[in-house]
Amino acid sequence: MSQQTTIRKLAELVNTPVEKLLEQLAGAGMKFSGPDQVVTSTEKVKLLGFLRRSHGKPEQAPEETDQSAKKITLNRRKQQEVTVNSGRSKTTVNVEVRQKRTYVKDGARAMTPDEERADILRKLEESRARNLAEQQALAEKDRLRDEAIVRAREEEVAAKERAEAEKKAAEEAAVAAKAAEALAATKPKRAPIDETAPRPPRTPAAAPAAPRGAPPAPPRSDDRNNRSAPRNERGPGDRFAGQMHLSAADRARRGNSSNSNNRGRPGGRNQSGGRRDMSRGGNNAGPHGFERPTAPVVREVAIGETITVADLAQKLALKGGEVVKALFKMGVMATITQSIDHDTAALVTEELGHKAIRANDNDAEDALLASTGENQGEAVQRPPVVTIMGHVDHGKTSLLDYIRRTKVAHGEAGGITQHIGAYHVDTPKGVISFLDTPGHAAFTSMRARGAKLTDIVVLVVAADDGVMPQTKEAIQHARSAGVPLIVAINKIDKSGADPMRVKNELLSEQVVAEDFGGDIQMVEISAKTGLGIDDLLDAVSVQAELLELKAVDEGRAAGVVIESSLDKGRGPVATVLVQQGRLKKGDYLVCGIQYGRVRALFDETGKQPEFAGPSIPVQVLGLSGVPEAGDDFVVVEDERLAKDVAQQRETKRRESRLVATAGSRMEDIMATLGKGEGQQVLNLVIKADVQGSVQALSQALVALSNEDIRINVIHSGVGGITESDANSAAASKATVIGFNVRADASARRIIESNGVDLRYFSIIYDVIDQVKQVASGLLGVEIREEIIGIAEVRDVFRSSKLGAVAGSMVIEGVVKRNKPIRVLRDSVVIFEGELESLRRFKENVEEVRNGTECGIAVKAYNDVKPGDQIECFERIEVPRTL
Repeated sequence: MSQQTTIRKLAELVNTPVEKLLEQLAGAGMKFSGPDQVVTSTEKVKLLGFLRRSHGKPEQAPEETDQSAKKITLNRRKQQEVTVNSGRSKTTVNVEVRQKRTYVKDGARAMTPDEERADILRKLEESRARNLAEQQALAEKDRLRDEAIVRAREEEVAAKERAEAEKKAAEEAAVAAKAAEALAATKPKRAPIDETAPRPPRTPAAAPAAPRGAPPAPPRSDDRNNRSAPRNERGPGDRFAGQMHLSAADRARRGNSSNSNNRGRPGGRNQSGGRRDMSRGGNNAGPHGFERPTAPVVREVAIGETITVADLAQKLALKGGEVVKALFKMGVMATITQSIDHDTAALVTEELGHKAIRANDNDAEDALLASTGENQGEAVQRPPVVTIMGHVDHGKTSLLDYIRRTKVAHGEAGGITQHIGAYHVDTPKGVISFLDTPGHAAFTSMRARGAKLTDIVVLVVAADDGVMPQTKEAIQHARSAGVPLIVAINKIDKSGADPMRVKNELLSEQVVAEDFGGDIQMVEISAKTGLGIDDLLDAVSVQAELLELKAVDEGRAAGVVIESSLDKGRGPVATVLVQQGRLKKGDYLVCGIQYGRVRALFDETGKQPEFAGPSIPVQVLGLSGVPEAGDDFVVVEDERLAKDVAQQRETKRRESRLVATAGSRMEDIMATLGKGEGQQVLNLVIKADVQGSVQALSQALVALSNEDIRINVIHSGVGGITESDANSAAASKATVIGFNVRADASARRIIESNGVDLRYFSIIYDVIDQVKQVASGLLGVEIREEIIGIAEVRDVFRSSKLGAVAGSMVIEGVVKRNKPIRVLRDSVVIFEGELESLRRFKENVEEVRNGTECGIAVKAYNDVKPGDQIECFERIEVPRTL
């Protein structure tokens, strides 16, 4: 060993205390004064022999150890089968080969400790020398690599300088060639050369002088005198020298590009016969050579409102999987075929190192705005648009009936208004357009739409009923729309009318009458007798004059859709309110995602006017489909523009719908985990007569959903119930609701054959009540426990037949024999079961009432103690409701 071993180190190696090791050395006949003395190899062997003798093991002779270390014997046995052909038969013979080999180590003398130390030192020196040589070799390799990198950089810089010089020379040659051509164009044309005349011999002096800076002209490749020259002795530009249509710059570029033979051939050889060096690209760098980009390529990606992941990946020049991975890192789970919105696409584009810009794909919309911007004219006075709002059954439609001298309220189902009605009336105060809105709670969207279309809101409040929830909602709609409010206190002819109560209740809604120092006009009227109607019209006229309502009377019309429906004979019918311009028969108009040509115009009386001016409501026929209530319409110059705008809007709406249904975020998915496992689903198909009723029904029915049941409207539309609606309901096991519409023969046949639940309604109250009943049927029943009696144990008796019998007093309710019971001790349930016996004196009874003593035996329980309470209960089924 190269290092000396002390007693302390030896004790650590053999995991023995130092004191014990010193005692063992002393027992072996070796005296050591301290743990820091050195132990030789001989002393170690002597200690080992002493320990073996002390443990009862024979000491191995050195000769045997040397012999066993010098000699080794290996035995090997191998078996295989040999097939022997003997005529027609084959015989298999087992052959076993046995081998035995003995290896003897050459006799060697054991080294002394000094020789062993010298050998170790020699090996250490050899290892140090070897390490030093390896380090020197590595340093030399690093130096050579650094020199190669520096040399490569210098060659690259030189190649770039040479390419720039060649490019500059080529440009100068091109300029000189153009100058020579211009000079030749100014010279007179030569006379035609006679082909039969003998040609004079060419001399080198006759060659034109080459322009300054241009490369020397190579010899012509078509020279017959040069055909005998070998191919490898021709110049690099011989191939292109005879093409006179090439410019000097092209000829120079081609000559430089052909300096290396067999360029472009994989594994080609140069003139000297060696293989071309493919790793060096500096010599091949020309005008069209590939150059490695020095910085990341940043692209400007045009993104519209929506874009699919595949299209975005194509614009980014990336694989679709990389874009999907980036979306996943942002928390958006989308596949390569799904659409994402503009904001998400812009974020992932910037995340990937590119720049996103908004694409302008509103060509048709821009053309529409340009055409409508041309409709500029002189604004003239227009009639006011007045919306009648208020709580249900407060007399809104009756007020309009008196003004119009009609009986609309008598024809309404259930006596309530369920559509928006639009009328214009010639009054002594001038023409006024009225919008009648429903008062039921389900028609919130209709009332909000009516408040946005109007100039003045007339709030009808019954004097005998006061301010109601829909009255407060109408006030909020009027304030959000920013339109003035006039309060009509109706039904003052009734005995219980109290107009002052209405005014006081309106004060809590910040509606202050002029009588109280406010700015709200309040008129007391009676829609039945006509009392105060003229005062109401005067108030409307005064408010309209203050507003100074004006609009352009000429030009193309524009307005808003109030209501829409699907008529079986006339097709899609839209009730529109013209806000500016003049709507005429034959005009092309765009209405939301629908378009068409006006085939006919009808007013509220069924007559066909020639045109409709500002603030005049009319019914329009000729649209391609049923528009949404609240959509804007505008007249355009031709059908092509109308169709383009409608199709573009339809495409955007479809893409927005796809974006809303796809690309779920991980937060949303984690939030919905565990929810809806026990939730029932009620599917509905809703068909109504007008678009506003469809919206109101859908919103009212979906609002009935809770944690136990979810109302899902799978399809809704305007018009009768068709075969397609019946098939959808049958496939999804949905209930079909027809509101003022009926099913045709084919639809009824499918409904009857598949057992679909079909229900007709004409009043919205009935729809909501029936859906609640159907939903309650899906919810089933709830099991509840009701305590019917409690008995207190006064004493316990032992019976050989019944066991422990509790002498009890009924302190609450009644205890029945056939009902389950619980045993309570210190208000803690300790047993739940049933009664074995219930007796009054010695007779079995079915029940024991409050204040009566009895004997109670609990079945399979004998640990009843005085002071316990026996609670009797029953389980009842309660139908679950919304």
